[in-house]
Amino acid sequence: MSRVLHRDLHRELPVVVGGEGCWLFDRDGRRYLDACGGAAVSCLGHRHPEVHEAIARQLDRIAWAHTSFFTSEPAEELAAFLVDRAPGDFGRVLFVSGGSEAVEAALKLARQYFVEIHEPQRRHILARRQSYHGNTLGALAVGGNPGRRRTYEPLLVAAQHLTPCYPYREQRPGESDAAFLDRLVAELEEHLARLGPETVIAFVAEPVVGATLGAVPAVPGYFRRIREVLDRHGILLILDEVMCGMGRTGTLWAFKQEGVVPDLVAIAKGLGGGFQPIGAVLVRERIVRAIEEGSGALHHGHTYMGHPTACAAALAVQRIVERDGLLDRVKERGQMLDTLLRARFGHHPQVGDIRGRGLLQAIELVRDRASREPFDPAARLHARIKAEAMRRGLLCYPLGGTVDGCRGDHVLLAPPYIVSPEELELLVDRLGEAVDAAVAAIS
Repeated sequence: MSRVLHRDLHRELPVVVGGEGCWLFDRDGRRYLDACGGAAVSCLGHRHPEVHEAIARQLDRIAWAHTSFFTSEPAEELAAFLVDRAPGDFGRVLFVSGGSEAVEAALKLARQYFVEIHEPQRRHILARRQSYHGNTLGALAVGGNPGRRRTYEPLLVAAQHLTPCYPYREQRPGESDAAFLDRLVAELEEHLARLGPETVIAFVAEPVVGATLGAVPAVPGYFRRIREVLDRHGILLILDEVMCGMGRTGTLWAFKQEGVVPDLVAIAKGLGGGFQPIGAVLVRERIVRAIEEGSGALHHGHTYMGHPTACAAALAVQRIVERDGLLDRVKERGQMLDTLLRARFGHHPQVGDIRGRGLLQAIELVRDRASREPFDPAARLHARIKAEAMRRGLLCYPLGGTVDGCRGDHVLLAPPYIVSPEELELLVDRLGEAVDAAVAAIS
């Protein structure tokens, strides 16, 4: 009997024992095509020899040292690498152990910034419904997924959740993109007027919404309009690129495609590709300067922040992505995946929407395409699709609660950047079989 407290206490998991490229192998000899990178993590796939060598070299020097005493060469080199390639005037990078920690740190840095510049009345955070920003309490509070929040609601600080830029569900019949944007911006301005804009710290959003909605890009111009409102009131923009950043959508920074530069940006997943646990926050120079000229110290920290071995792994990953031209590969393979999905599911009676950007794509399942009615949550269609896919040797990322945290199902796809055309074809074939089998079982 396993002594591990697994995510699902009613399910026996296979034991993974190996991996190569886009494939994982379990102890019983089964092979799985990794069509989701775990959770959009494994950008270089599995068992990359150069990354392994970088980790081993660092272990031979020093595995870890506490950042209250030392910095390290890998941390300094990785920070310089990221800042040098970021648009705008980002000044520093804070390294943590994952995405939730990165968002948590960004929230704390944003609050500390206003304390340092003598605006301590700022206390409110704005985000969006059906968002996900992590599972630590601060990140969970900012996230707008009712299903994930429900158990912990009494422990969460208050946050304001606005309408997401989710055209398939939120754009009204006959409403143009321009009118939709006008409505979303007006809602933001109304919230600010009600709260008092001088009390608001930041607006938090994913440029492409990942797990909760399933690869939803914003309508063009959305983030520019939001940024204009925030700038009028001195409110910070925090972009959560934990899932969609580090090349996943075809550019190193997802926000580059939105025509804005945030004040803080959280990254993780594709930063280290799963070879070591790592996340980070990039911080604009004016925030750094305010802290430097004020208290001179961060009011935040973790034991494993700036972990040298994790930074060495991430630096190797990022150098390989750049050297091998994998961002262009993401765009090319992303277009191929979109074409294959539309050919297989474009007329499927239970697929209402196909969406995404680069190698972050999804299909949304519906009981009826015309009305967009979702399946009964009790049927747990997403869980059935996951099980059927695994039986066929495919790992995908189906989730429920797409519509409102309870109803709705989608399947997220985020294969490694090195995925081949043949593997994409196999991915879509196996996914099609899994969806059809799962739907047939509940129809």
